[in-house]
Amino acid sequence: MLKSFLVISSSLAMIGAALAADLPQPQPVPVEAAPIGKAPVGKAPVGKAPEPIVTKG
Repeated sequence: MLKSFLVISSSLAMIGAALAADLPQPQPVPVEAAPIGKAPVGKAPVGKAPEPIVTKG
């Protein structure tokens, strides 16, 4: 009786450990570098707003 209890409990422990190993683990979020050179540098004078678009109509 004791041997069968030990065998069954150890089998359940091994099955439980195997199932727990298959669970997904939380992964850290990858840190992306800031984009370089993507802004329209030099397209408008500094400190001045662009001229408004005039439509006829």
